[in-house]
Amino acid sequence: MRGKSDQQQAIMFVAVMEEFVPAEHPLRAVKALADAELKRLDPVFDAMYASNNGRPSIPPERLLKGLLLMALFSVRSERQLCEQLRYNFLFRWFLDMGVNEEPFNASTFSQNRERLMKEDVARQFFELIVGSAKKEGLLSSEHFSVDGTLIEANASMKSFKTKERDKDDDAPPSSRNEEVDFHGEKRSNATHASTTDPEAKLYKKSPGKEAKLSYSAHVLMENRNGLCVDISVAEANGHSEVQEGVKLARKQKSLRTLGADKGYDRGDFVGPLREAGITPHVATRAKGSAVDERTTRHTGYAISQRCRKKIEEIFGWMKVIGGLRRTRFRGVARTGLCAFLVAAAYNLVRMTKLLKAA
Repeated sequence: MRGKSDQQQAIMFVAVMEEFVPAEHPLRAVKALADAELKRLDPVFDAMYASNNGRPSIPPERLLKGLLLMALFSVRSERQLCEQLRYNFLFRWFLDMGVNEEPFNASTFSQNRERLMKEDVARQFFELIVGSAKKEGLLSSEHFSVDGTLIEANASMKSFKTKERDKDDDAPPSSRNEEVDFHGEKRSNATHASTTDPEAKLYKKSPGKEAKLSYSAHVLMENRNGLCVDISVAEANGHSEVQEGVKLARKQKSLRTLGADKGYDRGDFVGPLREAGITPHVATRAKGSAVDERTTRHTGYAISQRCRKKIEEIFGWMKVIGGLRRTRFRGVARTGLCAFLVAAAYNLVRMTKLLKAA
């Protein structure tokens, strides 16, 4: 029998958000882990907001979980997230919003995000997740790997202009996509800067690639299950990869071996590691290597070289799914906030799978 659509819609109905989410949905495990860590941040949230004065703001838990949703589902902007909250019951359930609750405004969301950045909440949330993974026995306590990648800046190459320009050059463009002829002009970070994002630097990571306005992102990974233990965002230059790598390694007190690719086979990286009592399991160059057979002859070195390649899975997820191939923010601080939350989202997804298999 052919069914018919009922044109008379119900005026009222009773619904529970839990009923809209399947019991086996993978986001349930992610939500449980995230809620447990956010509960531990209650004292931080209480200190951020006035207790009795002013109008109620967006709950900081929802802000953080909203940013997690953006990473988990590749939502490209806060405005698109707020639009999804009008009809996406899965998103509403994850943020503990009722069916009739009005979604927050995109501009208000962005303004409150600045408060999270000022209080460094994203980093604290990420560190709590890493601590939870450690308690569950998912982390290696001694063997780690480090690597770096480039995050394309949210700035056009047309904005990369000479620092010593006339005031007339700062006049509004004559069209939305103004033509800029820079052929034959020698441009470098010493003489030029982006008018859109001055902190972004023109850089390329390998020969044969085009130089782009970028930031440098660095990840420290534990070798047992490939979880991200620490992450940092810095200015893109020829030294940040080594400097940030040493800094991330020294923060881990129990670290004993550190795997890395050939780009880290340098004296200013290997030397500080040895001084800190860390064995550098670095891939060696054909000539002039800073690592000799005293390190490479051991079985542990070969194991580190295999494990370190798992760090590319972190970069792949963060760029393809998490939206960090090209940052939507401007400045190192805002891009760093996004990086911590994307790394937290990656760890949550990875932990749910590992705990389920245990």
